[in-house]
Amino acid sequence: MMKSDEEWRKELNPEQYRVLRKKGTERPFTGEYWDYFEPGTYVCAGCGQELFQADTKFDAGCGWPSFWESISPDRIVQQEDNSLGMRRIEVLCSRCGGHLGHVFPDGPKPTGLRYCINSASLGFKRK
Repeated sequence: MMKSDEEWRKELNPEQYRVLRKKGTERPFTGEYWDYFEPGTYVCAGCGQELFQADTKFDAGCGWPSFWESISPDRIVQQEDNSLGMRRIEVLCSRCGGHLGHVFPDGPKPTGLRYCINSASLGFKRK
């Protein structure tokens, strides 16, 4: 989904633009979905691609929505992120390239993963 920077600015609110397109991070415990536990599907706020099922969400205590698994491995692109003096794995939407957050190897079973995702990167479709 190739769009110009100007197109993204028009389509997204300022916080979504900052996070999705400029790789920003929202402050913990402030996003719309950090403590939201309703049945449904989380989608990319940039393009609407389905990313995470609500039943894979868990309270990691970190202040961001956390999931132990994506809907499908082909929905998420992972790349090394060495910003801020840390080595992390960034996760991006595979359709629009929007920055979602990071994945860490400290999640619950069965995967042991914690997809730590910015609420501003997400939309939600109720079941």
